[in-house]
Amino acid sequence: MGRINEREAELDQWFRAEVAATRPGASRSPQDPLTPGGPLTGARCLELFEDQATARHLDLTARRLTREGQGYYSIGSSGHEGNVAVAAALRTTDPALLHYRSAAFFVHRARQVPGLDPIRDVLLGVVAAASDPISGGRHKVFGSKPAHVIPQTSTIASHLPRATGLAFAIERAGQLRVACEWPADAVVVCSFGDASANHSTAAGAINTAVHTTHLGVGMPILFVCEDNRLGISVPTPRTWIEQAYGSRPGLRYFDADGAELLETLETAQAAVDWVRTHRKPAFLRLRTVRLLGHAGSDVEAAYRRPAELATDLRSDPVTRTARILVAAGVATPGEILRRYSDIGAQVAATAESVLGEAKLTSAEAVMAALAPARPTVVRTDAMRTAPPPPDTEQPWSAWTDAVAPPPVDTGDPMTLAQAVNHTLGQLLARDTDVLVFGEDVGRKGGVYGVTKGLQQAFGVRRVFDTLLDEQSVLGTALGAALAGFVPIPEIQYLAYVHNAEDQLRGEAATLSFFSNGSYRNPMVVRIAGYAYQKGFGGHFHNDNSIAALRDIPGVVIASPSRADDAAAMLRTCVSAARVDGRVCVFLEPIALYHTRDLYRSGDGGWLAPVSAVRHADIGLARVHGIGTHLTIVSFANGVPMSLRVARRLSERGIHARVLDLRWLAPLPVEDLLDNARATGRVLIVDETRRSGGVSEGVFAALLDAGFDGRIARVTSEDSFIPLGPAAGTVLLDEARIEAAADKLLAAP
Repeated sequence: MGRINEREAELDQWFRAEVAATRPGASRSPQDPLTPGGPLTGARCLELFEDQATARHLDLTARRLTREGQGYYSIGSSGHEGNVAVAAALRTTDPALLHYRSAAFFVHRARQVPGLDPIRDVLLGVVAAASDPISGGRHKVFGSKPAHVIPQTSTIASHLPRATGLAFAIERAGQLRVACEWPADAVVVCSFGDASANHSTAAGAINTAVHTTHLGVGMPILFVCEDNRLGISVPTPRTWIEQAYGSRPGLRYFDADGAELLETLETAQAAVDWVRTHRKPAFLRLRTVRLLGHAGSDVEAAYRRPAELATDLRSDPVTRTARILVAAGVATPGEILRRYSDIGAQVAATAESVLGEAKLTSAEAVMAALAPARPTVVRTDAMRTAPPPPDTEQPWSAWTDAVAPPPVDTGDPMTLAQAVNHTLGQLLARDTDVLVFGEDVGRKGGVYGVTKGLQQAFGVRRVFDTLLDEQSVLGTALGAALAGFVPIPEIQYLAYVHNAEDQLRGEAATLSFFSNGSYRNPMVVRIAGYAYQKGFGGHFHNDNSIAALRDIPGVVIASPSRADDAAAMLRTCVSAARVDGRVCVFLEPIALYHTRDLYRSGDGGWLAPVSAVRHADIGLARVHGIGTHLTIVSFANGVPMSLRVARRLSERGIHARVLDLRWLAPLPVEDLLDNARATGRVLIVDETRRSGGVSEGVFAALLDAGFDGRIARVTSEDSFIPLGPAAGTVLLDEARIEAAADKLLAAP
């Protein structure tokens, strides 16, 4: 800790010594341009300096509070204060998704919005105060609803797909006349570090932006790479960012020395103006330095030479801006030093004032922003057959006439695939905030025909194909959700979502949590999944692993097995997304898409009409039968298998009921417990894996609730799914279900 203190003191002393040694220029009016004909006046430069100095003192104070055990976040912005010029080049209504070294940007943006106090707001986050206006004490983030700064955590480049999706969605909202909180000519700015620029998430997002523009679709986004040539301790080659992004077709490239305020402002303004005018992506590289360690616990001396550290000091942007002001005659060295000290005193005083602020003290308070639920309002919305009235207070109040009439409910029984298609058509016709997209969903109509005909009926702006990149598919949804849409992206196979799971875990699920509900992620992710495809597949097309989805806090996981449930549950998920901002995953069992029969060929027993039930409450199961000897608990493919087993048992005088969970998160615990107690014996039929499968959660729910009857489970093996007939060796089947039922029934 001593060396960290010394480094901070050295930085402060360097600034003071350099300013004191600067020769003042001839005195001039603060209203005069700093350079002949230049856009920056002395007064404006002084304002930007004060915001840079504020960011610097926030860094120093955060580190001090951390050392004293009163602060909890010390990733600093020292050396990156040139990003104040990027904020100055933008409008306050341009949405910003910021790098964690963007204190100066945030301070300047917040100062322009009446009623905001960036010093207090940042420090409330540092001390994890419940009154922190953005996260409510859950994390220190740069974010503000009034300032249009969308909070991001520190997960590398995971916010870039969302930023790209938001730029796309702002354009699309204008075309479809869907209400959006940002102006039609807004520019999205997204900042990140040089190390993050190498991450596959960044590469994919930037590729998506360029590809989208190549197709003639607007993409008003400015990528800002703050290049300090360090990824914690790993150096980035000096010319790497320029080589990687400087000459890419379709991506306009700008470069500036982030230590030089005038140069950075001029370049940033040119970049912003170019994006705003052309509605195409641009890349701004800011050459910066990192003047303190990566975070409070990082000792730079362990991996950097003293000469490197000394060189970086000479590129301190706060010192450079102060010297410009003195040399231009806008202020004397003494005046600059007094302003700097006064800002430091203000930050210190504010820090003292926030130390007594209350912290979050209960799990309920922490989790309050995770998953708001208003089931009555959701039910009302799901039952609608027409758009809400024009004077509604809901944020989706701008509507247009539907492109096509809704599909007619004939009452004819449908397959699960037909039910999903029919319901998507009804939702698209009813609500113009709904978008359906993913790979192959457009002209092809999906690999299994589930979206067939929707693009022809509702147009390419509402039903469209995407790149083969799951991160970008979900990023498009994340951005569209912010822009006023209810996106319904499709992931073609369950195994593919694992390529991009952090977009659900680290971005979608956390946004409401880290913004205390001021930002939401209304979305319904359709995923074709599970196993039992005969004659096709192997692991990537027959995946039964959903553990990684089930442990994401607040996410709803729906898993219908029949057509009528699929229709009702999809409507409910869309309404839960719209009304409560919920992130919903809709798992569709591929093997049941076109299944028509249940007990024998031609019986049509797995078909169902979809018009009778238009809503299914989240967390409520469905019960088949009233057997008193055994409760079989299952979901998806396990439900028809269990029903066939139940019929065979009934022929032997054993009467079983089958409980279709339908909702895998949250589990229908009350229904589960009621039906378990009705028979005293529970067999859990779980087509996923024994380790990490759904059955573990069902077991725990029963035991936690005090169920004292007999419980057993039968699952698939802990294995990937092989190709061909070998799949049957690791997947659950009816013979194993029946054998497990007999064993359970034979037990005392």
